[in-house]
Amino acid sequence: MAEKLHKTSIGGQAIMEGVMMRGPKEIAMAVRKPDNEIIVEKRPISSILQKYKVLKLPIIRGCIAFFESLITGVKALMFSAEFFDIEGEEESQTKFEKWLDAKFGDKIKDIVIYFSVILSVIFSIGLFFLLPNFIAELLAKLNLFKVEGTVRTLIEGAIRMGIFIFYLVLVSKMKDIQRVFMYHGAEHKTIWTYEHGEELTVENARKNPRLHPRCGTSFLIFVMIVSIIVFLLIPGGITWYARAIYKILLLPVVAGLSYEIIKFAGRHDNWFTNMISQPGMWLQYITTREPDDSQIEVAIASLKAVLTDNKEDDKW
Repeated sequence: MAEKLHKTSIGGQAIMEGVMMRGPKEIAMAVRKPDNEIIVEKRPISSILQKYKVLKLPIIRGCIAFFESLITGVKALMFSAEFFDIEGEEESQTKFEKWLDAKFGDKIKDIVIYFSVILSVIFSIGLFFLLPNFIAELLAKLNLFKVEGTVRTLIEGAIRMGIFIFYLVLVSKMKDIQRVFMYHGAEHKTIWTYEHGEELTVENARKNPRLHPRCGTSFLIFVMIVSIIVFLLIPGGITWYARAIYKILLLPVVAGLSYEIIKFAGRHDNWFTNMISQPGMWLQYITTREPDDSQIEVAIASLKAVLTDNKEDDKW
């Protein structure tokens, strides 16, 4: 009888020429430097969820986990970028950049991280939520469909999904992003190897699929789908900008529900969970690429760095 799959809570993120893995106790970032050396840095996990029990309540924990993952992701990207700085960058600094360094010192990194997270959230809300709302309003004024009711919400959802997929396809054409997507594939192959109880070697990982049901891509697609359902609660007969405000206020609910759904789907293996996980799997054909052996090697180094002596620590 085949060994039962060990579903792990360990998850990762592809970064610049590397992989970040989040384990039960630590976060590890493995990067292949330009001289071909693999460098690994580990940091203890520090989450506000560990300090306040009320934040672990359903829905709330999903919102907190989402923002913390954004912050962790930006930190990992900044760490990997440090190994690919352009020579002479110090001489090319502007007076403003030099003033920032003198004024804030090491704190400037934290400022950049939180500013980047806020900027990315604003950009995402504008592109994937406010823009579809505006387009739907424009179509309504052209009398192409009825303004109110479920139909409008469904049309907005279809527009949102179309923009999201088009954005991913467009980004995937960039050469640097293609390498990041290869590392994304390496991350999944490595996770599969560990979950099957196999030795973490390049040979074992290579034969595993590059798609994985418990992936951040699946979370994003859940956000798109759940948003359609939640936005049905928005009352009719209001202006387009009032609808926009309602959507922004409901986004924490959307993120929290999406988190709970993906956690539920990850803990169960049946026709229903397989069905709701399928859209995320399809989308991974865009967000992952087949990695080479050197990239798999980096992913393995990152995963090994966060493993503990007890496999129960990272059980999903």
